[in-house]
Amino acid sequence: MDGTIYSGVSLFHDTLPFLNLLNELGIGHTFLTNNSSKSTRDHIAQLNQMGIAASADQLYTSTQATIEYLQVNHPDMRRLFLLGTPSLGEEIEAAGFTLTRDDASDPPEAVVIGFDTTLTFSRLCRAAYWIKAGKPFIATHPDRVCPTDEPTVLVDCGSICAALERATSRTPNAVLGKPDPCMIRGILRQNALSPDQIAIVGDRLYTDMAMARQAGALGVLVLTGEATAAEVSHAKSPPDLVVKSLGELAEEFRRELGATKARS
Repeated sequence: MDGTIYSGVSLFHDTLPFLNLLNELGIGHTFLTNNSSKSTRDHIAQLNQMGIAASADQLYTSTQATIEYLQVNHPDMRRLFLLGTPSLGEEIEAAGFTLTRDDASDPPEAVVIGFDTTLTFSRLCRAAYWIKAGKPFIATHPDRVCPTDEPTVLVDCGSICAALERATSRTPNAVLGKPDPCMIRGILRQNALSPDQIAIVGDRLYTDMAMARQAGALGVLVLTGEATAAEVSHAKSPPDLVVKSLGELAEEFRRELGATKARS
């Protein structure tokens, strides 16, 4: 979503016309995001405030992928030390997990790292302490920065993990979110689709387009977010389609639709 349909709090002007076109053509869509700083409820509220009609069943986040991973692969694990926002913490607690304190006498069973916009030095050090002690090290997603329309750089989960990796000499045991194909398995199952029947539209080569390639779906890169045309020209596995914006993608749809009608 960030960098594809909006940047920061600014909705791209092509977004609503593009979504309306999908509805006109009878093409379903689901919003995927690696942004674990917000809960599902907060993401939906943000979309609604921007004028995008969306419900919880049209959204899948890296937080949901992380919760599913823990439930499936570590069903007995319930105590977590979290580097994350209160919003993320509430969603994880609602799934039945207990969050431990920033205290050496309150040990967790695993450490979970998210996009923590409330990060403090003390909690960063505590996460490193438990990772160094051998606790499972789990990241909600690999994004290094989060797109923004503000004059700053938003340091994301992947960069926080990089600091912890240097401090502990350990890499995460699991990194969820895009590009992990599990981000779309539920969508495929829910809609009785196969990977070759969907397109992944996103702004990043190493998450969105990598997931499309791994899942066997069509990869459509928009140049409104992180990836640049120069990076695409040097990519070992370029996307199936590169467009400047969702507006250009809409034009591609219309051209294809017109060509199909002409052939028939």
